[in-house]
Parts: sequence; structure tokens; C-alpha cells
Amino acid sequence: MQVAFNKMHGAGNDFIVLDERAGSLGLTPAMIARLADRHTGIGCDQLVLIAAPDHGSDDVRVRFFNPDGSESGACGNATRCVASLLAGQGAGPDFRIRTDGGLLAARVLEDGLIEVDMGRPGLDWRDIPLAREADTLHLPLLHDPAGCSMGNPHATFFDHPADPAAVGPLLEAAPLFAERANIGFARILSRERISLRVWERGTGLTLACGSGACAAVVNAVRRGVTERRVAVEMEGGVLGIEWTGDGRILMTGPAVISFTGLVELDDYR
Repeated sequence: MQVAFNKMHGAGNDFIVLDERAGSLGLTPAMIARLADRHTGIGCDQLVLIAAPDHGSDDVRVRFFNPDGSESGACGNATRCVASLLAGQGAGPDFRIRTDGGLLAARVLEDGLIEVDMGRPGLDWRDIPLAREADTLHLPLLHDPAGCSMGNPHATFFDHPADPAAVGPLLEAAPLFAERANIGFARILSRERISLRVWERGTGLTLACGSGACAAVVNAVRRGVTERRVAVEMEGGVLGIEWTGDGRILMTGPAVISFTGLVELDDYR
């Protein structure tokens, strides 16, 4: 079965976007892993499925999958890419995108950037979730990270001395995290700017991580080291994150189509 795909990226965080609104493509975790492989497949940080709306709903439904085939509840950069793609098809500029991590509102701004309302962070230990009760502002791990949920689990380290590529796999799988975790490594540049690298569970280091940027700002504000509106510098670009007065997280950044093509799915079964 030959199907069309879009290869997209948001600040370097790259995705294969497939459309299932006309019917299921029958993808399995093994097929997703093969498609995501950068040597023998198309290659991506995550595969994104635009699915048919739930019965009685007009909301766009989206699912996110890591390169190992496991499913992720949320991805901010991919959500922006979906909104941009749908806008290019004549929809919008405002969208409601339903994910396993919650219903997200997105809109295309006049400058072409995409803003996504990522909802409210989960700050309780059960929200992340942790394997046992703990203070999420000071998780009981070396170098004192803070934790929260952005529809998926995050821990943010501030000024961690080690190489993220070396310690990321160990921290992702720490027994404290009941469902593994995305691990952020942040440096405070000013009260309105931080730099960030994120080790994503099931993916590894990426050029950008939207939900990780949101989590880093939430945790920085909770620690009292930044304002509520922060520019987050990552290797792939800069995302604007604002934790609003009513507790919602707004993320603004680019979304770009790298290329389009056709893929023979039977070759990946």
C-alpha cells in the first residue's frame, strides 16, 4: 500500500506525518520503528498520525509515536506541525487538536509562527507519574531536578555537570519514574532566557523538544529563577514559552515542511 507522507520539523525536531482520516494504515510498533530509522527508513524523532475524529466531534485527533514504536501522550513541536499542515490545506487559522495528553488549542499567527496552548502542567507526583510519593519541586535524585507533567513525564536538571548523551539513558529509566521520563538539561542565561537540551524517552537527544521546553520553564518559574515568559534556546532554534496567569502554557515557534513523498508501507511490514 503506497501512501503519501510529509516530513516536517519544528525547530529541528523532525517528524513523519501520515494521514489516517480516510482509514487505518495498519501500522504496528515494528513498522513505525522501521519507518523512523534514519538509515533504512524515512527517519524521524517521532511519527505522527492524523486520525479520524472521534464520533460526534469535529476536533482533529493526533497520535504520536517514538522511534522505538512506543506511543507518546504529547508533543508540542509535532502539534504545531499538524496545525501548520492543516492550515496549508485551507483549514484554520484556529484548531482544536485532541491528543492522548489532552485537548490542545492551536492557531497560526500573522507572522507564520504557530502558537499552541499546551494546557496546565501536572505538578503532583501522581501526575508525572512517579513510582512513589515525592516533592516534585525537588525530586530525590542527584543534582536536584524538578519534575512535572506536560501530558508526558518530564524532569528538569539545572546546570547538570554531565554530558546529557551519557547520563540521559540512565536518568530516563531511573526507578523513580513509573513510565520513564523525558530529561531536560537547562542553563539559566537570564530571567527571560534559558538554554536547554532534552533527552527524550524512546528517542534520545533531539534538536528541540516542545513539551520539554514547557516543562523547563514551569520548573524554572517554580524555582524562582525566571519570569513566566521565557525564550528557550535549543540546538534547532528558539521557542517562546509563557506560563500564563491562569496557569496555561503557551508555546510559540516555527513549523516547516522539509519534503513530501510516497512510501510503500508493505516494504515495512
